Amino acid sequence: MFKELNPLLHSELRLGVMSILISADSADFTFIRKQTGATAGNLSVQLDKLSQAGYISIEKGYRGKVPRTTCRITEKGVSAFQEYVEALKSYIGKG
Repeated sequence: MFKELNPLLHSELRLGVMSILISADSADFTFIRKQTGATAGNLSVQLDKLSQAGYISIEKGYRGKVPRTTCRITEKGVSAFQEYVEALKSYIGKG
């Protein structure tokens, strides 16, 4: 029996962001953008969706005079990511 895939995480970019954050304490916007190859505008929209779902927290601040946006995965985000991985396993017979 197949488990339902979380549609919020099934997006390539949002899944990429979550994959980066699951293995890091935090990551800044520039790092995530470079790792995913996303445009700044698209990444901003996708981060907002993940934040609204409670999967990540976003902290805006400055490093010197340069604006900096830092993202962290939340406990809810970790759970959602783990459930997504388990659902994927059901499709490949590893669940």
